[in-house]
Amino acid sequence: MNTSAPKLDKAFIERQRHRLTTLRDQLLQATRAAEAEQVQIRSQSLGEAHESEDDAQKLAMLELEGATVQRSLQRLTRIERALRKIDDGTYGFSDADGAPIPRERLEAVPEAIHSGRDE
Repeated sequence: MNTSAPKLDKAFIERQRHRLTTLRDQLLQATRAAEAEQVQIRSQSLGEAHESEDDAQKLAMLELEGATVQRSLQRLTRIERALRKIDDGTYGFSDADGAPIPRERLEAVPEAIHSGRDE
């Protein structure tokens, strides 16, 4: 692991923790809403007379929502990892090679767990 610390002061780390927690809460809420909508669409389709075009539209919408939910879940995983890194004092260092993650990258993507060079 690279031991040269990125220039991250305590106030920055706490702001990042707050941002990550807020992002996590927003993503969880959006994911739950999307999953509930998927259930509703599926239940509406059962026992209904409908056109094949309607089915195609519903399937396309479910596929898009499913992809969105999947991306949200992947981001949630990175957010949880970043929060654990804050707790264990390794936030700002790449999981891949221990290199410092530039502060600018962390400001843009607070859940970054890689330096950008190692992805």
